[in-house]
Amino acid sequence: MTIVVTSETGGTAQPVGVTYVPPERQVLDAGSATALADTGVNAAFVADLLSACVAHERCGAHLYRSVAGRTVDAELRGQYEHFGEETREHVAKLEQLVAAAGGDPQYVSASARATEKAGAGLLESTYLMGGSIDPITAELAMLEAVMLAEAKDRGNWLLLADLAGRMAAGDLRAQFETVTADVLAQEEEHYSWASDTRTRLLLSMAVGEAIPADAGSSAPASEATRDELYARAQELDVPGRSQMNKAQLQAAVEEQEGESS
Repeated sequence: MTIVVTSETGGTAQPVGVTYVPPERQVLDAGSATALADTGVNAAFVADLLSACVAHERCGAHLYRSVAGRTVDAELRGQYEHFGEETREHVAKLEQLVAAAGGDPQYVSASARATEKAGAGLLESTYLMGGSIDPITAELAMLEAVMLAEAKDRGNWLLLADLAGRMAAGDLRAQFETVTADVLAQEEEHYSWASDTRTRLLLSMAVGEAIPADAGSSAPASEATRDELYARAQELDVPGRSQMNKAQLQAAVEEQEGESS
């Protein structure tokens, strides 16, 4: 797993526009992910897409490490550290998918460079007002950066899951389906937690009282988590489960269990 791609790590790129790439590090054919060509997709485009997805996960790992080190809230720190570890696992899993596709995990596409710039800007935004804002606003700025990063993460993995379903049958499609299903369950948790926690903190400031973590939820406290629902959906072989949110999984599982009872 590589979090920072450089020439020293074997990084390669296309010399697009004004971007200079040393000849020994140039990639002129992004479609070198040869196994992708056998799946019926645009190999060159998907190779670039995967590079951008890896770049976003790498940026996420940097973001989590940074906010975990700066937050003064123990609960937030615990979640940042936990999700940060899972994000590093996602980097490794994406690198494995790229390698299985015949590509190079150290390849940085033009879209990956744009992704890195956006990710760096998101992290930078959590520093820009340092010293000129109150502590709670600083915490919210970090939390919002996490929420925005996780929104794109979730979108990327939903896209890859959809892409997997459109590939020709074979080992690579099966590997994509397995990995995206596993990671999506975690990405749903990451985004939901960041979004819900942001809402709870803002409401508590607005009304001047602590808001319980499960406030606003009509679901009973005993309701299964999304991870538990997803695991049950796998057991029941619910079609399309990797792209379902928690409510959809709950409905699908209940329907399947009703049919089998």
